[in-house]
Amino acid sequence: MSLNLDDKKAVVAEVSAQVANAQTIVVAEYRGVQVVNLTHLRKKARESGVYLRVLKNTLVRRAVADTPFAELSGHMVGPLIYSISADPVAAAKVLNDFAKTNDKLILKAGSYAGKVLDQASVQALASIPSRDELLGKLLGVMQAPVSGFAGVVAALAKQREEAGAVA
Repeated sequence: MSLNLDDKKAVVAEVSAQVANAQTIVVAEYRGVQVVNLTHLRKKARESGVYLRVLKNTLVRRAVADTPFAELSGHMVGPLIYSISADPVAAAKVLNDFAKTNDKLILKAGSYAGKVLDQASVQALASIPSRDELLGKLLGVMQAPVSGFAGVVAALAKQREEAGAVA
């Protein structure tokens, strides 16, 4: 089923809106991936705040023209699924995690900070903890001294209570 001109314009506008807010785009070949598995992948992408869609390459090339992602156009060949996210690592992480369990999905390329990434670079980007994970770790580090101090105060209070009860 081909798209008419208005539908194509709508797709380009939708993708352009996503690209305008994006920090990362990752493309992967999905040839041979079963529909049920793609449904699981889409669910994971939604949970991670990633725009994930199978799109016509020519329409995506138009959407990324005159953006920092324009150099990625050379890699837009074949049946591709596009992963676009405002989080620098989410797009790469979603596709890379899925590719680990499904050998039919092949990471092709990506773009981050105006640079085109090859497959190894996309995998390296995916291994970086996400913003939420880093904030959680930071919060844990910040809470450790406070909880340690509270434990010492509680132990001192208990010790003084016992000393007062003995006297």
